[in-house]
Amino acid sequence: MRYSPIDSNLFVKNRKKLSAKLAPNSMAIFFANDEMPRSGDSTHLFRQNADLFYLSGIDQERIILVIYPDCPNPLYRDALFIRRTDELISIWEGHKYTIEEAQATSGILNVYWEDEFDTVLPALMAYCENVYVNINENDRAATQVPYKDIRFANRLKQQYPGHQLKRLGPIMQYLRSVKEPEEIAMHRKACEITRDAFIRVLKFVKPGVMEYEIEAEFTHEFIRQGASGHAYTPIIAGGRNACVLHYISNDRVVKDGDLILLDVGADYGNFAADMTRTIPANGRFLPRQKEVYNACLRVHQAGIEMFNVSYSLDEYNKEIGRIMEAELIQIGLLDKIAVKNQNPKTPLYKKYFMHGASHFLGIDVHDVGPRYEKMKNGNLFTIEPGIYILEENMGIRIENNIQVQAQGNIDLMYDIPVTVEEIEDIMNS
Repeated sequence: MRYSPIDSNLFVKNRKKLSAKLAPNSMAIFFANDEMPRSGDSTHLFRQNADLFYLSGIDQERIILVIYPDCPNPLYRDALFIRRTDELISIWEGHKYTIEEAQATSGILNVYWEDEFDTVLPALMAYCENVYVNINENDRAATQVPYKDIRFANRLKQQYPGHQLKRLGPIMQYLRSVKEPEEIAMHRKACEITRDAFIRVLKFVKPGVMEYEIEAEFTHEFIRQGASGHAYTPIIAGGRNACVLHYISNDRVVKDGDLILLDVGADYGNFAADMTRTIPANGRFLPRQKEVYNACLRVHQAGIEMFNVSYSLDEYNKEIGRIMEAELIQIGLLDKIAVKNQNPKTPLYKKYFMHGASHFLGIDVHDVGPRYEKMKNGNLFTIEPGIYILEENMGIRIENNIQVQAQGNIDLMYDIPVTVEEIEDIMNS
């Protein structure tokens, strides 16, 4: 494990919060993610199911978590089933959790071997009335692979048709969106690593480098500081490439006079950072680039101040759009009269700012959360306005990670250079 151990009290608290949300005499069951085939006999790097990690801290394949607060047998009210290990597995794959280690990490005393689950399940089903299943309900998801949780849900429908299946998605969205202090500390560490990597890149970039060379500088610093790597596929987009919102090929040469959009973030202990900065390839913003950049920065700074519990995320995104509209008029991209007469369902600013200004952040970079409910203290959001001018071969986005607090929002990226002057000073130091 690369990251520092997380206090098991975090996972104990998270399970208690979930237990309080379950209907009487109900059981919730969570499965680790599948080990996904890559090619031949190899698999992709394992990434734990976010809900299972949130509730247990166990970062290993072939894990099952059972939460059944009203179970008549106290041995299965909180129960963890882990992969049985042996000397052969240790030689070929390395160390796996022992029962004692799983107990210490999760705070769950009742830990069993995974191959015992099918023996225990019928007895648990005989007593419970409802089973909560953990279907991926992220509203950005378009999953086509029948993953473990959905295979299990289908199995329950066939074997136990008399039981009622319930959705964990809405509950987990609410719980995961409000961060505990231990979670914020992990996100802060991910942001610190991202900051150091960005400063490294500012000192490295010059005309003629390849986009993937810049990506490699980020990767080096992430790994060097104990991150598992990137929290998502990085975007290193020079010039016109920055107008492609999900540009990830990162295979072009950076030219003199280009702006480079860098959308990157470290993953530290399964907690994501999500940063975007836009920098000049040669270390100096051209006058027009500076004008557009500062317009985007003003929207970004206004957005940081605007986070509060009077907005839902959906309302917040619409309000940022109105602020952006005024800035686009100011820099000559929109006509004031045309904006006044526009169809409000298709605002003109969308030509230059076509994505949302914010999303929930957490274990997943596009994390779950109730976007139509009012924001809550402890929510963690991005703020990421952008201006994309295809005819000028220019794309600019600026993104920080903000924790909502009644006593004043906390910018977890407050110390990452963002102004024109800060960026130019470091690039020319």
